[in-house]
Amino acid sequence: MAGDMESVASHHYFDREFGVEAVKLLPGEYYVTAKDMVLTTVLGSCVSACLRDTTAGIGGMNHFMLPDDSDPASRDPAAAMRYGAYAMEMLLNELIKAGARRERLEAKVFGGGAVLANMTMLNIGERNANFVLRYLQLEQVRIAAQDLRGDLPRRINYFPASGRVTVRKLVKQNDVLLVQKDELALAGTLAKKQERPRVELFNTDVLRGNNNRNKWAL
Repeated sequence: MAGDMESVASHHYFDREFGVEAVKLLPGEYYVTAKDMVLTTVLGSCVSACLRDTTAGIGGMNHFMLPDDSDPASRDPAAAMRYGAYAMEMLLNELIKAGARRERLEAKVFGGGAVLANMTMLNIGERNANFVLRYLQLEQVRIAAQDLRGDLPRRINYFPASGRVTVRKLVKQNDVLLVQKDELALAGTLAKKQERPRVELFNTDVLRGNNNRNKWAL
C-alpha cells in the first residue's frame, strides 16, 4: 500500500461478529482497500470520512482529530494526519492511486460529537463536522450519508467493497471512559497550543446523553 506508511492502519484482526478480516483505525490513521473486509474505529469529537468508488468497489476510511493545522510545514506527515485537511487529501490521493475515479466517489461521514460536559468551550466536534462537510462540497464528492455531532461516542464499521456502514452509539461505562480519556488528552493539547495553561476544560464525571443503545446501518 502506498502513501505514508506510518499513518496506514496496521491493527489487523478477524472480526467474529461480521465473519471477515478487519482493520482497526486509530486517530491519525487511514486505510484503503478493495477487499471484502471491515474497517472500524471509535469516534468522540473526531471525524471519519468513508469514501468509495461505487463502480470499482475501492474504498477507504480516515480518522482525524482536528480540522486543520495552523502551521502544517512544521509537522511530519504522520503528525499531519491528525488534521482533517491533510487526512482528507491523503485519503483521496490513495483512493485514486488504487484505481478509484474522483467523479465516481461517494462519501459517508461520522463523528464530531460533544461527548463531554462543557465540550462547547473548544467546540472541537462541531468544527470537525463543519470542516468535513465543507471539504467534500468543495471537492464535489457526493455525501451519501452522515451521522455527525450529537452527544454520544460512536463505533463505526465500514465495508468498502459494498459501501455499507453500521453505526453503534456507545453508552456502556467502560467504553465511555475510554473515549473521555482520549477527549481530555486532545483538549489538553489544544489548551497548551492556545496558551491557556490554567483553563479547567472538562468535568469528567458528567456525560451528556441517555442510556438507550442505538445501532443502525447506512
